[in-house]
Amino acid sequence: MLQIDGSQGEGGGQILRTAVTLSAITNTPVEITNIRSKRPNPGLRPSHLTAIKVLADLFDAKVENLQVGASRVRFEPAGRFGGGSAKVDIGTAGSIPLTLMAVVPAVSLSGNELEIEITGGTDVKASPTIDYVRYVVADAFRSIGIKFSVDVVKRGYYPKGGGMVKTTIKPCKTPAASEFLNGLYVEPKITSVCSELPKHVAERQIAAALVALEKAGIKCKSYSASYESALSPGTSALVYSVSDFGGPYIGGDSIGERGKRAEEVGQEAAGRFIESALAGAAVDPFLADMLVLPLCLAKGRSAYRTARVTEHLRTNLAVANALTGCKYDIRPAEGGHVVTIEV
Repeated sequence: MLQIDGSQGEGGGQILRTAVTLSAITNTPVEITNIRSKRPNPGLRPSHLTAIKVLADLFDAKVENLQVGASRVRFEPAGRFGGGSAKVDIGTAGSIPLTLMAVVPAVSLSGNELEIEITGGTDVKASPTIDYVRYVVADAFRSIGIKFSVDVVKRGYYPKGGGMVKTTIKPCKTPAASEFLNGLYVEPKITSVCSELPKHVAERQIAAALVALEKAGIKCKSYSASYESALSPGTSALVYSVSDFGGPYIGGDSIGERGKRAEEVGQEAAGRFIESALAGAAVDPFLADMLVLPLCLAKGRSAYRTARVTEHLRTNLAVANALTGCKYDIRPAEGGHVVTIEV
């Protein structure tokens, strides 16, 4: 039974998701202790519980102490997952994107196919938006060999949630060792969504993002505003650039909140994109964290260039090393840092 300290590094829920996902893929029993012990509301939260429960059901795993507030969880996969279909209701506005980021690699790298329907929050705090997952993450993962589709049936925002996403995950026997070092300029696109609010909110988000990009010397001619149904009012915006030639795979997203003007949402999304674009990075800081899991199982040497190294990234690398034995390194490079992972 491999022991993982949940308080190490950034000490958040990502440690839990990475450890359990890799446990399911490698069929290695794990016990995660001190879960989120340094956070104001320590222990297992509902969104983390859902991701673990989904993986436990899929991989016929034995789970101990799976309850909200738990400081310790034990996960023992039986390795008998055979694909198929599943429906999951996270409840209220629990993050669909974060659940997908645990389920997608676990299913694909187990060599199985799954159709899954998840109900919950599509665009919520402390989580990537669903558009970031389908327009940035899905493209980057596809280049490694992990293919999945994202169909947004309905948006879900805080507090009621009720969003629905249908995803088809394809099998990948072995992820490809990859290099994402090409930070060449690719003109960005903007997508802006609002629900149960005037459509001009989404349009104002785009206008603010365009102004911010122009001030940074970045042109953008492709943008779209849409109105989509939801149980609670909400908005989100994404500015992104993707290319299948070693990068870039960079995006900046933002969500609306009560008291937050539409212009702030657009500026925030653009600002996050601009950080990576001006640095000539091939991977944004959030994707840099997400790439650790598939690449720590790819035979050979992988490398990618990112503008900024987050504590999430460092922690994820440490957890991946504990479970797979992969070697990793982070070195300063022009415009940021290069992360290498070797198996």
